[in-house]
Amino acid sequence: MGLLDGKVAIITGAGGGLGEAYAKLFAKEGASVVVNDLGGPRDGSGSDKGAAQKVVDDIIAAGGKAVANADDVSTMQGGENILKAALDNFGQIDILVCNAGILRDKSFANTSEQDWDLVVKVHLKGTYCCTMPVWKWMKDNGKPGVIIMTSSTSGLYGNFGQSNYGAAKAGIYGFMRVLSIEGRKYGIRVMGLAPGAFTRMTADLPGRQGQEPDPMSLPENVAPGVLFMASDLAADHTGKVLGVSSRGVREIKMVQTEGYNPGRPYTAQDVAEHASQVFFAETKERTAASA
Repeated sequence: MGLLDGKVAIITGAGGGLGEAYAKLFAKEGASVVVNDLGGPRDGSGSDKGAAQKVVDDIIAAGGKAVANADDVSTMQGGENILKAALDNFGQIDILVCNAGILRDKSFANTSEQDWDLVVKVHLKGTYCCTMPVWKWMKDNGKPGVIIMTSSTSGLYGNFGQSNYGAAKAGIYGFMRVLSIEGRKYGIRVMGLAPGAFTRMTADLPGRQGQEPDPMSLPENVAPGVLFMASDLAADHTGKVLGVSSRGVREIKMVQTEGYNPGRPYTAQDVAEHASQVFFAETKERTAASA
């Protein structure tokens, strides 16, 4: 018995890297998988419709069930076509993993409007375009399901040179939080994912250029954490972000201090005088690696 027996999953950006690892593990655990990938270089400047099919061929050769889809996640028509691929081939949808993404990393002053628009379109709008048709199908058919949205430590903590990417990933966090509240009424679980792995998306981040990947940091060692999120093992969890890497799994939360609460009108000088109550104690700032 697999953890996903009888389930149908859509995984976007599954022609390689993390998405490919998710797709292969989900299929091994019994899911029928729609492998979506537009293909092409990581800056989103082209396409290769064979990327998704190669993953599908591997899944089928291993005894699994899968179908390829090469629609653009950043359009509503693309999102609807991806859902249609699931319904036409497998008759339902139970799991959506929004994983597709591109990078156009530059320091903020060097970014162009196109760099901003395209990254936000693929990540944030792409998550919307794929989620909306799946959400409506689950809601209208009374079919509980799971939607996993890929955020990033670059959006949750910040990372130099990734203003466009970080903004999109932080937006996905907010989107996930709202839908997790709305989804409770329909039995739809919505979770956020901040993965960490060595892929073509992260191979040239600061500190990684020219390095051989640590075998433990490969995508297949991250996929089990995502399988947990998608399976009934996580049935009691929604609205949460998990940081998932080869080192393990941890929840990432937004927290606040007890704050300065004078119970009367206050001045800016009052706030300054009570700064130790307003701010958290200073700690060594972490360097967030994009995923």
